[in-house]
Amino acid sequence: MEFRPIGVIAGKEFRDRLRNRWVLAVACVFTVFALVIAYFGSAQQGAVGWRNIDVTIASLVSLVIYLLPLIALILGYDAIVAERERGSLDLLLSMPITRFELLLGKFLGLASALGVATVGGFGVAGALLFYQLGSAALYHYGGFIASAFLLGLAFLSLAVMVSVLAQDRVRASGVAIALWFFYVLVYDLLLLGVLVASAGRFSLDFFPVLLLLNPADIFRILNIFGYEDVRRLYGLATVFPETLANPWLLGSVMVFWIITPLGMAARRFK
Repeated sequence: MEFRPIGVIAGKEFRDRLRNRWVLAVACVFTVFALVIAYFGSAQQGAVGWRNIDVTIASLVSLVIYLLPLIALILGYDAIVAERERGSLDLLLSMPITRFELLLGKFLGLASALGVATVGGFGVAGALLFYQLGSAALYHYGGFIASAFLLGLAFLSLAVMVSVLAQDRVRASGVAIALWFFYVLVYDLLLLGVLVASAGRFSLDFFPVLLLLNPADIFRILNIFGYEDVRRLYGLATVFPETLANPWLLGSVMVFWIITPLGMAARRFK
């Protein structure tokens, strides 16, 4: 594997996102939403303003779970299939670059654009939180940003896999939207339905494993499990054992979610 062609492809992808102002637009969206939620996140408790960091992060978690996976899927669903449709894929592969190097370069370039938008967008709100709430708030908020970036990478990896497997962009976009619906909207409803329908007849020992099969749930647990008052608002988090709620363990599982779809895409990229 040669790193130079990977860097060239990654640089081109990143510059393309800068040139069409995608990074700026997403960063602005994240900044506006983060500032509004950080200021008004305690409104349901009868107060507004820069208050405790746990309520702020809990409010932002709901935003990120809905918004960031969708942005990542839209960003990466056509990474390969668009090149194939335009006929430029054969031209790229005629150069001294392997398919895996091309795939990895595409992913790293898109990941860089997503990272700059995520860190830049939420970083503005982080600076204000640091000014209002102190360094302790910034520490927890930094962990939130890091986990949000990992969540975006997990869904970006899924998007690149879809782009490799899809026959055209229309089907790729349809599958990408279906993945968003399943992991963000449907998956937890299915688990809750099983939990309610079982009426205590089944053991809950397997539920933590099922939660780890959804990167959105891993992100949620990473950010709200340590706050008892907030955790009560998230039903499925209450069945997750404290022994497994280790940030390093959950982070490793999230990295697995990033690597596995990308590896599957590399094996099927022909």
